[in-house]
Amino acid sequence: MIQFLDLKKINLQYQSEIETKLIETNRSGWYVLGNEVKKFEKNLATFICSKNAIGVANGLDALKLIIKAYIELGVFNKGDEIIVPANTYIASVLAITDNEMVPIFVEPDLETYNINIKEIENKITSKTKAIMIVHLYGRVVFSDKLSHIAKKNNLKIIEDNAQAIGSSYNGTKTGSLGDAAGFSFYPGKNLGAQGDGGAITTNDNELALTIRTLANYGSNEKYVNIYKGSNSRLDEIQASILDIKLKYIDKENNKRKKIAKIYCQSIKNEKLILPNIPDDENQHVWHLFVVRTKDRDEFQSYLTKNEIQSIIHYPIPPHKQICYAEFNNLYLPITEKIHEQVISIPLSPVMSNIEINKVIEVLNNY
Repeated sequence: MIQFLDLKKINLQYQSEIETKLIETNRSGWYVLGNEVKKFEKNLATFICSKNAIGVANGLDALKLIIKAYIELGVFNKGDEIIVPANTYIASVLAITDNEMVPIFVEPDLETYNINIKEIENKITSKTKAIMIVHLYGRVVFSDKLSHIAKKNNLKIIEDNAQAIGSSYNGTKTGSLGDAAGFSFYPGKNLGAQGDGGAITTNDNELALTIRTLANYGSNEKYVNIYKGSNSRLDEIQASILDIKLKYIDKENNKRKKIAKIYCQSIKNEKLILPNIPDDENQHVWHLFVVRTKDRDEFQSYLTKNEIQSIIHYPIPPHKQICYAEFNNLYLPITEKIHEQVISIPLSPVMSNIEINKVIEVLNNY
């Protein structure tokens, strides 16, 4: 079976470095908010070209803390609206509703699967305070038009950068395109920990300090609590692993790009709609290679029979989830079409040429 993502093989590439660092971290006697976190935060900020990076417990917390910090600073109020793509992973929406703000769903562009920037202005009201953009599947969603819309309407741009670390728009890395960005380091991400982890980047020093305080029980001085905060901290072990893997992220992303290009050039099957490659290859780091087909269940069964593992990202859009009954009556046909037809095939930096060629052969013979 060709695995969708061989995490063991990915991490074993750096086994010696990781094991040496784990021993060093274990012997340090300091396991929370220590030098490893500070070092990773500094290196991540440098990589993203951001003034601040704050390690947190996971990607959802990263987005939640950005919004909560803006509330504490008086920029947002509970009940305000945040525009968000309709076809995203539910974490993007949870971050909004957990802060008692209102998600306003915008349909995607069917060519890129990212939010359709042309449709955003139609959704802006007097209560709109931000646009949350999601660089879905690893593809950048940004434009001068988006920036103009945000400035014209005094809106913050929050990046959900969980899937696109290392990508860029006109030379500017995702994570520094907007006002603040949330990252996930879930093991399956392009930059993955060996457990959960997340981070926030921003050039706003006041926002960064507020986020850091909120993530530490609302305290920046021991036993003095300024805010009703939470406990969301990246631990020393995960930070040390991430700092090692950060050195190789460009190399791994380049391998992903190479495989995606081979797929797009070699898979020729009218039953399958392939993703397109942007003119600027730096605008996509191929966290996922997603194809669409009308007979997805049949196609996935065919892949399994041919020993190719696949995953559906994501079968149910947020507005159709049980937990969001208040949005179940929304009709978002492009989003619903995507969620009914997409399926992700194997693409990882440790795939062999034999595996790549087999995936191509099997898909062409479907």
